[in-house]
Amino acid sequence: MAGRIPQAFLDDLLERVDIVEVIDRRVKLRKSGKNYTARCPFHEEKTPSFSVNPDKQFYYCFGCGAGGNALGFLMDYENLDFPRAVEALASSAGLEVPREPGRGGPDSGEQEQGNKALYALMEQTATYYRQQLRQHPQASRAVQYLKRRGLTGAIARQFDLGFAPPGWDNLLKALGDTPAQQALLKDSGMLVENESGRLYDRFRDRVVFPIRDQRGRVVAFGGRVLGDDKPKYLNSPETAIFHKGRELYGLFQARQANRKLERLLVVEGYMDVIALAQHGISNATATLGTATSKTHLERIYRLCPEVVFCFDGDEAGRKAAFRAMEAALPCMEDGRQARFLFLPEGEDPDTMVRGGGAGHFQELVSNAMPLEQFLFESVAQGLDTSSMDGKARLSKLALPYLRQLPDGVYRQLMFQALAQRTGLDLASLMQLEPPPPPPVHEPQQDSDGPPPESEGQARPQPRRREASHSRRAAGYSNMAQAAIALLLHQPGIAGLVDPAPLAELDGEDVGLLRELLALLQRRPESNTAMLLGHWYGTPEGELLSRLAGQERLIPTEGIEQQFVDTMSVLARAPHHSKLAAQVDKLKHTNYADLTELEKQQLRELLQEKQRRDAQGQKPR
Repeated sequence: MAGRIPQAFLDDLLERVDIVEVIDRRVKLRKSGKNYTARCPFHEEKTPSFSVNPDKQFYYCFGCGAGGNALGFLMDYENLDFPRAVEALASSAGLEVPREPGRGGPDSGEQEQGNKALYALMEQTATYYRQQLRQHPQASRAVQYLKRRGLTGAIARQFDLGFAPPGWDNLLKALGDTPAQQALLKDSGMLVENESGRLYDRFRDRVVFPIRDQRGRVVAFGGRVLGDDKPKYLNSPETAIFHKGRELYGLFQARQANRKLERLLVVEGYMDVIALAQHGISNATATLGTATSKTHLERIYRLCPEVVFCFDGDEAGRKAAFRAMEAALPCMEDGRQARFLFLPEGEDPDTMVRGGGAGHFQELVSNAMPLEQFLFESVAQGLDTSSMDGKARLSKLALPYLRQLPDGVYRQLMFQALAQRTGLDLASLMQLEPPPPPPVHEPQQDSDGPPPESEGQARPQPRRREASHSRRAAGYSNMAQAAIALLLHQPGIAGLVDPAPLAELDGEDVGLLRELLALLQRRPESNTAMLLGHWYGTPEGELLSRLAGQERLIPTEGIEQQFVDTMSVLARAPHHSKLAAQVDKLKHTNYADLTELEKQQLRELLQEKQRRDAQGQKPR
């Protein structure tokens, strides 16, 4: 069905439907105060942490972080793409979905519609490659390769495998018949332009693996070479619709095959995912040429409570596993599990499942090493933990990792486990927390003498200025998020402030705050559900859902004044940053090297900074 869905219709649809009714038809809700609660349908839990707010028309799970409006719930719960979810929701409200021509975008419509032409082109490209696998004269080479790897036609169809024929311009000729189509193929990463301006196909003489996002849309491709070209495996570049640090190959198929996922495997390659699926192990995914990231893991934990990383047992595999563990630590909330499976050298999941069968491989997965065991064994490598020195070094090495764990029972148990391994009591172990960095002493404002820190010392290193800048940037980010949370809970307050001063501040959160204010001042009738809809499916949307779920942290009264105060501090921030930078520059110059004029300037700057610090206290 052609045409963009008008944003006005989406807003009206969300106004008409009741999110409580939409969710209650699928997950039984119970009244709890002014909200409704249930056990979360997106992850395993024993006590309800899934909350639905009828006033603001959004849901949020305090366990796994899932959140959004009624439309987002349908997309995630029933695994629907955006248009189908709109159709389903509209049908339940007795409405017909209108369509209109034109390009969408975050300002004029749902962001999911903004790159519609790219999504459509990628689907066309996937169809073209599938046809080549069946029809091209040289496709037999690709077919024989897949057969040698033990794949059947059925599994190839399930994962939409294709063939990019040899030659420089097959796809260009097939789909790039106009300059506009050629530009779109370049934007999608399917065509490459060389220095002389010539366009040619990115994928040539390769088995092609379409990469689908969590809603089933083709966003990129991977290709395995059949000839002697390098690299052996090639992925699409980053595009407007493909971010390799967020996507997982095979995740869509895993969700299609498993109505309720209990565990996800993270393996290293496309063929591992497909081979496991052919043997009935349909819960495997793979990263796309990147290390496993915190974003990957948060996405996994929204779907299931356990992840098992599967790596080669060699040194490279161990290093990759350690990086995965580092990414997992901040995500290890109570109820979540992470384990590590190391295969014998020369083996991978593909060869293991073909050689030993699905049952043997599943047994290996079930006996995979828990995160806590892998962490302690990794940091203890090379240490004599029977000696006092070895135990002391184990504590010093392990503590930084344990402190990355979120507060909860698991974190406490990990500290207790370290205490048992080192022979220290828990209280003593907790006292090993490193002290905060010493404060930067400022010179006395009524003295012409040098600051105490400069006496007899070398000039401080520049990284202290960098750390100071980082702390300021983090502070602005936190304040921007606080302002966003207030807006989500009471959108009408957007009209109380002027967003113009924010233009001088950098940072993703500040940028999102600017966009949110612009949207609300342009469309003051927007409610929380509409705001979540505008950014649904984006990293910004995930942040908005999390902030919208922090309702219990929002004051019951005085929201307007708190918002105005927060925005006032942010508005003064650019000048404050410049002032602090000037102070840092002078403070980190040897005081004895300053001229009398510079010393006077430093005193005046410090007095102004002290005054502004007093004025710019973070609002209560």
